[in-house]
Formats: sequence, structure tokens, C-alpha cells
Amino acid sequence: MEHMATGFPLDRYIKKMSAIAKELPEEVKIARDGILAFAEQEVIARHEANRAFFEDPRRLYRENGRFSDELIELINEVRMESSKSGFYHMCVPESLGGGGLGHLAYYVAWEALFHQCGPQNWLMLYALAHWAFGPSRLLEKVTDEVKATYLPGLMDGSKSMCFGLTEPNAGSDASMISTKAARDGDGWKISGRKIWTSNAPIADYCVVFARTEEGISAFMVPTTAEGFEIQRVIKLFGHIGGDEAEISMENVYVEPWQVVGELGKGFAAALYGVSLGRIYNSARSVGYGRWALEMAIDYSSTREAFGNAIGDYQGVSFPIAESATELHAAHLMGLNASSLLDQGQTAVKELSMTKAYSVQKGLKAVDCAMQTHGAMGFTNELGLAEAWHSLRIVNVADGTNEILNKTIAQRLYKGDLEL
Repeated sequence: MEHMATGFPLDRYIKKMSAIAKELPEEVKIARDGILAFAEQEVIARHEANRAFFEDPRRLYRENGRFSDELIELINEVRMESSKSGFYHMCVPESLGGGGLGHLAYYVAWEALFHQCGPQNWLMLYALAHWAFGPSRLLEKVTDEVKATYLPGLMDGSKSMCFGLTEPNAGSDASMISTKAARDGDGWKISGRKIWTSNAPIADYCVVFARTEEGISAFMVPTTAEGFEIQRVIKLFGHIGGDEAEISMENVYVEPWQVVGELGKGFAAALYGVSLGRIYNSARSVGYGRWALEMAIDYSSTREAFGNAIGDYQGVSFPIAESATELHAAHLMGLNASSLLDQGQTAVKELSMTKAYSVQKGLKAVDCAMQTHGAMGFTNELGLAEAWHSLRIVNVADGTNEILNKTIAQRLYKGDLEL
């Protein structure tokens, strides 16, 4: 109160305060700040320079729903520039030639990118190696020949990959996949179908999970291999194109050096990939939620009704306060779960809790911002509707809330009671 009486700029002081008592490791803060600066210069600037292009879906997509050549060129530019700057592969293990920053940095960087860029500057999706689209810890157990053949392009951003796990009849229960890899001489021939394979329409390689005599195994397969076909692009929420695809494989031949890890142990790799997906989607949800909430605060501070700023009314400000509280909790959960992974723990319960809670509260925050903006909240202009679409999809991706709650309950009843 004394500071306020003497004219101390309290509003500026509050903005500089940290909401988290425990400091992030210095290398994580440097990485976060660096990739945000990169996004400002290389991502947001590209969107501004190509605003008319990004606002015209007919230029973004081909007639078959795939990305246009012009869009693919912009994506490749961002990936390769980020790689040259050292950000793209900063969380990739050192054994693969990356920066080795780990899961905490991965969570922090993605949350910061989604928070800063929002859904309208979406080339930021390619500023950091996504666990399923680029190099990650998933590739630590590939053969030396795979590393020599495929890894250089993945690391420099000129190539990308996808994660072929989900099938038409094997979604939440991925152990039910029916794609088969039948022995053929020294190698295998893979036949089957995959669906909801993100990045597949533009990917150069696919980690394909298939049944072998030993159990579920994983293989690194070029998408140009004979018998490998993108059957269709799956279009969502009225969009005329997208990056989700259905894949068919008919006798796709793979050699022993294309095996990822050990034969029969591919399902463990798949589950780890899903864990990375839960970190990513938790960060995405909190980042978008924070972006939307700040828009709501700015708007409600200046928009007037009945002689006052609408933020003066509890019907507007209290839902914002509630969402801020929930996002704060989700942010802490994300920091904790990713730190547990860095300690070598599987954190199955904690990751499930984090993903389920973060997505629900991020979606709620975006919805709150839409309500605060009234009719404007539904327009393409603000991007809130796009954020809502994105997080509604994430409610299903990498584990539905129902599956996550099932996992949490199972862990609790098995004695995992630490909270």
C-alpha cells in the first residue's frame, strides 16, 4: 500500500514477478528465450510477409487435400533455418547429434511457442523437432545404417517422418494392431493399414509398427517405398485439406537394418512415443490457453458496456480468474511430469493426469475467451475458433480423457498413491 501511495509503478512490477518459486535450469531458460526470438524473426515474420497466402485455403492445399508446394517450401525453410540456428534439434539426445536438453526443455519450449504464436502463426509447429515428425529419443535404438541413411536429413530439417501406429480397428487399444510383417528371406514384407497418421502426407519416412513372429516390432520405412501409399488426406472441422492421412501398405519390403530397436519390443517404443505426445499436447493446451486468456483480459479491459469496462463485471472477470488458476496448475503439472521423465521415471500416472487436465483446462480457457469476445470470438480474424478446434482434437489424440482416467485409476488401485 505504501508503494502505491508513493506512485510506485505496481503494474510494471507485477508483470515482472514470477509465478513459479522454483527457477528453471539456466540452459532451459536460454533455450526457451532463444527459440522464442527465432519464432519472432523466422515464423511470425513469415506469416506477416505471406498473410494473404495463409488466409486463402485454396492456396494452402491442393485439390486432393495435401499441402501446396508453396506451403511445403515455407515449412522446409522454417525447419532448416531452425536447425542451422541450433533450436530444431536442441532436445534430441546427444547420441544422435542433438543438444540433449531433455523432456523439461521440450515441454517448456513448446508451451512458450504456442503461447507466443497462437494458432495463426502455425509455422511454429516446425520450429522444434516434433517427437513424431523429426528426430527424437525414439531413434536412439536404430541401426548405424539407419543413422547414416536417414538421420542427417531429419537433423538438418530437410526431411521429416511420421508415426504409423493407429489403425482403423486399433485406436485406444493400440496392442490390437493387425498390420503384419511377414518374413521374406532376410527381411520382411509389411502389409496393412494405418490411419490418423499426422504429417504423413509430406513425410519422407514412417516408423511403422507391425506384427512379427516375435511380437509387435517397429521399422523405419521410406514413404516412397514400393507398395506404400497415402490413400487419402483426412479433413477435419470443415477444412479443405490437412496433415492427417490414411496409409495402405501392400508387401512393402524392409531389410534387417531398418528395424527400430529389437524385434518384438516395438510396443514399448510406441508407448514411449505416446508419452512424448502427451508432453507435447499438454504444452500445446496450456500455451494456447494462456494465449487466449491474455486476449480475453486485453479485450475485457477496454470493451465497455453500460458505462464500464466489461472486465469490471464479475460475470466476465471471475471465469477468467478461474481459468487462470487452472492453467497455473496445469503448467506446474507439465513441469513436474517432464522433470520426472528426465529423472528416468516412466511417470505413467503423472503424464496421464497432466495430459487429461491440461487439455480440459486449455480448452475451457479458449472457450472462456470466445465467450468474452462475444460474436467476434467466432471469427477467423481472432483465431480463437482455430485454437478451440485444435484443442478439441487434442482431447482425443495420444489418449482420450476416458483412457487416461482409466490409466490413472489402474495405477492408484495398484498402490501408486503418491500425489
